[in-house]
Amino acid sequence: MTVEHPAYRIGPIHLAPGILPRHGWSFLGAAFFSIGLVTFIAIGQTYVLTEHLKVPTAQQGSISGDLVFWTELITLALFIPAGILIDRIGRRSIYAIGLVLLGLTYALYPLAESVGDLYLYRILYACGVVTVAGALSTVLVDYPAERSRGKLVAIVGVLGGLGIVVTNQGLGALPQALTKAGFSGDEAGLYTHLVIAGIALGVALLVALGLKGGTPVHKKDRPGIRALFISGFAQARNPRILLSYASAFIARGDQSVNATFLVLWGSTAGIAAGMGSAEAIKTGTLIFVTAQIAALLWAPVLGPLIDRMDRVSALALCMALAAIGNLALLFLDDPLGGNATYFFILLGIGQISVYLGGQSLIGQEAPKRERGSVIGAFNVSGAIGILLITSSGGRLFDHVDPRAPFIVVGVLNVLLFLASVYVRLKAPSPPIADDREHEHAGVH
Repeated sequence: MTVEHPAYRIGPIHLAPGILPRHGWSFLGAAFFSIGLVTFIAIGQTYVLTEHLKVPTAQQGSISGDLVFWTELITLALFIPAGILIDRIGRRSIYAIGLVLLGLTYALYPLAESVGDLYLYRILYACGVVTVAGALSTVLVDYPAERSRGKLVAIVGVLGGLGIVVTNQGLGALPQALTKAGFSGDEAGLYTHLVIAGIALGVALLVALGLKGGTPVHKKDRPGIRALFISGFAQARNPRILLSYASAFIARGDQSVNATFLVLWGSTAGIAAGMGSAEAIKTGTLIFVTAQIAALLWAPVLGPLIDRMDRVSALALCMALAAIGNLALLFLDDPLGGNATYFFILLGIGQISVYLGGQSLIGQEAPKRERGSVIGAFNVSGAIGILLITSSGGRLFDHVDPRAPFIVVGVLNVLLFLASVYVRLKAPSPPIADDREHEHAGVH
């Protein structure tokens, strides 16, 4: 006999049957910090390259791109195995392990004595990114009822943006505050990274205690390892899942370009204008944070709209917004100029739009028994996007123009907009099931 689980709500979000409010609230808390913990590497790395290792700014674009390339090679190999572990062992334990690995990375990063050490520490970081991103994305698919999927994706996007602002802006300014207080540049970098490491460990504890254990499928019904290994690729026969994989390619590449090259562009422009390294990095961080604030303000507008649209049509709209944000930088010569803020606002709107559109589409289409593996393939596509876009972007940044990586992403946004229109016409989405009959409990 099938056991009916009551369905709960947290605020406007209807939860899937079997998900308790404490699971939902714990996930929202973890989501607040997770993306900020992943993206702080760009700020920390810029500081380590400049202050600890004394690398000339003319070389930092290529080194940053190469470090990202190395990271993505590792993530590319690990996303599918991580997805299998998420489906077989459970979301909670893999998520917590990933946060611990991020904490270890930040504890070790300021101890690097050469660029070669950074490559070594990036192995730990890559393992942390794979497990955190895979588990977060899978829980994001598990927890909402279908009619609240766009809203939860939007809320997680907002929380992630706020977490980036708090983590990157607040702690990104900590080295300058510490140096003003009399600490050396090396000490300031070390203490900042140790604070980040402590936050990662605290969030790991929240995940371990607060998320729902196990998987949505009973142990006897879980697919075998071989089936899980091939399922992510086999599901690409569904054109909507294939389109969502392509959206991950663009979304992760867009996010990485913003995190890596916005900070670097602002920092190098600041140094060229005569700023000290700490002040220049703070200026570059502020540019990145401006884009993230725009993103988090836009997310609650777009999320409910996605829930009212066909998910493929919504993705087409998201790609159009991203194309506008990236290609608009063709008209921006100075990132420190008075009108630059408007361009970074458009950039942030475009970045969060692609994230919301892609996550909502894969969330609708990923089958329950193979979610971790399908999300793993989704993230593999994202890793390939970061791999190709940022590795070429670092060289374009150094040798062509700081805007070049963004223009490349803008062109790809246009191509995926056209692909979305094609899929919408040739492979319409099935009707979205109404899950309201499962709701037997009130608001919590």
